[in-house]
Amino acid sequence: MIIDTIENLGKYVALNPLFADVIEFLKNNNLQAMEEGKYPIKDDSLFVNVQVAKQRTKETAFLETHIKMVDIQIPISCEETYGYSPLCDLPEFEYDSKIDMTKYGDTKPQTYVTLKPGQFVIFFPQDGHAPCIIGEKKIKKAIFKVKA
Repeated sequence: MIIDTIENLGKYVALNPLFADVIEFLKNNNLQAMEEGKYPIKDDSLFVNVQVAKQRTKETAFLETHIKMVDIQIPISCEETYGYSPLCDLPEFEYDSKIDMTKYGDTKPQTYVTLKPGQFVIFFPQDGHAPCIIGEKKIKKAIFKVKA
């Protein structure tokens, strides 16, 4: 997991060459002005979901991991808290290959981190994360899905 400000995203391009395409997309698009939806960027290797998600609490949020894709999540409308646990500490649960997700039921995160708009978090396949923990009813956010 990596947390930083959007202006520093370029420092992480060495980790995945598709991160450069994310930076280019952010330079040419205003996330706040974008409508909800899925925006393809580079074939099936890179796209962004701009979404308005409902509030979750620490009690209702669930941990998830992905095998095929890396998440770059950016809160847009308000602060967002994410639960975190490393994959190596999570119990075995069934992987759904159709949606590239394993959900970990009632397993609670080990720790939490809060991001402000203008910041991002990168979740790699080894990072269990529980998103959408917010103090508002809804959050507008962007989730870049990058081929791992």
